[in-house]
Amino acid sequence: MALSRIGKQIITLPSGVSATVKGTEVEVKGPKGTLTHTLVQASAEVADNQLRVLVDESGKNGKAMHGLARAILNNMVLGVSQGFSKTLLINGVGYRADLSGSKLTLNLGFSHPITYELPKGVSGKVDKQTTIVLESIDKQLLGQVAAEIRGFRPPEPYKGKGVKYSDERIIRKVGKAGVK
Repeated sequence: MALSRIGKQIITLPSGVSATVKGTEVEVKGPKGTLTHTLVQASAEVADNQLRVLVDESGKNGKAMHGLARAILNNMVLGVSQGFSKTLLINGVGYRADLSGSKLTLNLGFSHPITYELPKGVSGKVDKQTTIVLESIDKQLLGQVAAEIRGFRPPEPYKGKGVKYSDERIIRKVGKAGVK
């Protein structure tokens, strides 16, 4: 019987991080906060400062959920101990961002500014009006917020104007060829 290679790996809890399992509910506490997750077709156990994911093979997708459950729990442990951050870059003439409290105001070349409320659990800062740094302990929520902000004006392939991730590479296209 083949199990997930990722799912079989044990998650070692760093110092200051504790995990409790109640049925299918897993709660991870650390210096940065607390996260909870309900496992689907899997269960977990904590022993000797290690977290292990057990597969439920009675369901149709039990083995498929094994690696996913382990990856989610590992991201929870990393989040409460270190946290996650994503950086978005704004490129374009007159394109800028401003953050006041949890309201992010984006000027992205439209006739009106876009106001985006950062959800609870995500904090941000704006550097030089063109760099947005988002931080959170929840990796899924952070990625969702970053994708929503990028979705307001994705980078276009001709001049690269728009909102992009800091590690994203834009494949540029050549403009018009001369008409004869």
